[in-house]
Amino acid sequence: MQRIEIVDTNDENIRDYGICGYSNIRKPGYLEKLEWLKKRYTEGMKIKTLYAHEGGTQGMIEYIPGAFCWRPVDASGYMFIHCIFVGFKREYKQKGYATILLKECIQDARQKNMHGVAAVTRKGPFMAGKELFVKNGFTVADSAAPDFELLAMKFDEHAPSPNFKGEWETRAASYRDGLAIIRADQCPYTVKNVAEIVEAAREEYGLQPRVVDLKSHEDAQLSPSPFGTFCIVYNGEVIAHHPISRTRFVNIMKKMLP
Repeated sequence: MQRIEIVDTNDENIRDYGICGYSNIRKPGYLEKLEWLKKRYTEGMKIKTLYAHEGGTQGMIEYIPGAFCWRPVDASGYMFIHCIFVGFKREYKQKGYATILLKECIQDARQKNMHGVAAVTRKGPFMAGKELFVKNGFTVADSAAPDFELLAMKFDEHAPSPNFKGEWETRAASYRDGLAIIRADQCPYTVKNVAEIVEAAREEYGLQPRVVDLKSHEDAQLSPSPFGTFCIVYNGEVIAHHPISRTRFVNIMKKMLP
């Protein structure tokens, strides 16, 4: 039986447990995420780490009051989950640890007398699927193309429901000329992805991409993608909703260009 504990991390101890799976300060994105977190703690952000005494850090949940969330949703009054994942090692998967982390957030939201808890989900990488939330009592509050869903647990059935902000095409149209890569330090993995995509755009297609660094939750809530903290827009059309590799970017552009 693994010895597990949930560690409530903060600015003083987060380095001891890693940041989004990164424990090496030399990893691209580590220091950027660290600086991002310092500002978020004052807004009520929590990162709780699943720590295994035999295996080290094996998961985490990152959440913040909905008014300050970095997704394009209206979720004021809710606790909003940015990320939840478990199991860098196989033996820690499918053991119910994700539910334990989720219940930590739910308990915190109840103690703060909030409307409930919300999260954006989708199939695929970089975002949790809906199954974890549904089996713990969440329901679909809203959806957005191509395959995003906003899940919510309401403590009071009369409370307003969270919803996506919408107007995706209008937001994307503001990036109608050329290639734009929209990103935020909320996800440390994007630093490496963006560098590779910028290089490929220049070398393969002679494009000079515009890199847009989102500096606040207000910026993220105006994103042209429901993902919020990353997307790629080409001539006003979102062509990627989450961080992608150089190879994937090249394959997408091959289909876009004559």
